[in-house]
Amino acid sequence: MVVAVRKTKELRREEILDAAMIEFAERGLHGASTEDIARRAGISQPYVFRLFGTKKELFRAVITRCFRETLEMFQRSAEGLRGAEALEAIGTAYVELVTSDPVRLQSQLQAYAACHDPDLCEAVKAGYGDLVTYIERISGAQPEVVAAFFAQGMLLNVFAAMGHIGGPAEPWAERLLAACGKGHA
Repeated sequence: MVVAVRKTKELRREEILDAAMIEFAERGLHGASTEDIARRAGISQPYVFRLFGTKKELFRAVITRCFRETLEMFQRSAEGLRGAEALEAIGTAYVELVTSDPVRLQSQLQAYAACHDPDLCEAVKAGYGDLVTYIERISGAQPEVVAAFFAQGMLLNVFAAMGHIGGPAEPWAERLLAACGKGHA
C-alpha cells in the first residue's frame, strides 16, 4: 500500500512561488493565470487563493522573494570581502545569475513593469532599497560609486535580456560591455 505524505503548508507555499515565478516571468502580472500556476504547482486553484488571497498578493510574494534571494546571493558572493573587492565579487555573481537564470531576469523585469500599481511598487522599492543599503554598507563607497554600480547592473539586465552577455553582441553593445568590464573582445 502506498501512503501519501502530506506536504506542509510552507512547502506548498514555496512550490506555488516557484510555479508563479515562472508563469509571471513568462506572462507578467496580467497575462499569467492562477489556473496555470496551480497546474504547474500540482495543486488546485482554490488552494492558491487560500494561501495568497489574490493574484496580486501572489505576485507581491514573488517580487519579495526574488529580491530577498538576490540579496542573499549578494551576501554569499561578498562573504569576507569589503570595498571594491566586494563590489567586484557581487558584480561577477550577478552577471552569472542573470545570464544563467532567465526566469530570474524576467521576474525582475516584470516586477519593474508592474510598478504602475502602488502596492507592487512599494514591494519593488523595499526590495531594491535593501540591495542598495547592503551595497552601501559592504562597500563603504561614496553615493556616486554606488549609483554607478546599480546603473551598470541595470544596463547588464538590459543586455542580458537582449542576449548580449555570453553570446554574440552588436558592436555598440560590445563597446558598452567593454566599458563595464564585461566585454567579449
